[in-house]
Amino acid sequence: MRPPAFWQARPGHPTARLLAPLSALYGHLGARRMDRPGAKAPCPVVCLGNFTLGGAGKTPAALAIAAILRDLGAEPAFLSRGYGGGLAGPVVVTPGAHGAADVGDEPLLLARLAPTVVARDRPAGAALCARQGATVIVMDDGLQNPSLAKDLAFAVVDGTAGIGNGRTFPAGPLRVPMARQWPHVAGVIVVGGGEAGEAVAEAAHGRALPVHRARLVPDPGDLAGRRCLAFAGIGRPSKFFASLEETGAILAGTRAFADHHPYRPADLAALAAGAHRLGAILVTTEKDAVRLPPDFAARVAVLRVRLAFADADAVRAQIAEVM
Repeated sequence: MRPPAFWQARPGHPTARLLAPLSALYGHLGARRMDRPGAKAPCPVVCLGNFTLGGAGKTPAALAIAAILRDLGAEPAFLSRGYGGGLAGPVVVTPGAHGAADVGDEPLLLARLAPTVVARDRPAGAALCARQGATVIVMDDGLQNPSLAKDLAFAVVDGTAGIGNGRTFPAGPLRVPMARQWPHVAGVIVVGGGEAGEAVAEAAHGRALPVHRARLVPDPGDLAGRRCLAFAGIGRPSKFFASLEETGAILAGTRAFADHHPYRPADLAALAAGAHRLGAILVTTEKDAVRLPPDFAARVAVLRVRLAFADADAVRAQIAEVM
């Protein structure tokens, strides 16, 4: 879904007030579910989740955490629900054999670095991770899912968006009221700058929780100086467009789609026609690229990004405590 504008408006926005009764019910049920005890996995579980609906940089954060785990001598495996994919699992993701329609887009990116398991039943997925040789599981999303106990849970926060208007869905972007989510996290990862992210960081400090600063670093490749028609179907397409501009690329046009958007022939034809009209090349994200048909993907440039921690040693020290 595409986040409505009022989620970033003042808490007293008329639409948010109108939806407040539904939010109260949704938040109450979500909080009760979140508080349930989970099954113990065969090895430690490090969870990367969001306080809110929408993208915040969980997948780059999961990749960065897995790299730190390997530096610590661990064998990480990723566990994902496989949002957008048709396979319930548990199944080991095999790039080339599986596509986004099978396992979702994010698991295909994770599987490039380490064994990745898609499972709607998280305990069953954790067991399969262990059978793949994992000594630690990195769970991509699932902060609000109680089925599997977490040894360490980070909330990833977009510095620009923060927690929006601070209301619970559907009146706002929160999955569960903040007061009920704080006890379930051991640290916050704030990606990028912004007053909204600073407000969350201040709240975390008030609860004596570590705050890890990070930023997305784009790989410019050969995009500098080139005219681009950029398109993205991610939680916050504007972040991608800003990262692309950082490389020195010239944004001749942008097209924003809903998160996990399944690209249809009409979408692809419109993108190709738009690029031709603008005299530009098509550029998208890694996450979008795996959802494109191979013949079309071959005509599209991909901007790769990585998440860089301001103080990786502090992250490493916190992770080492649960190993």
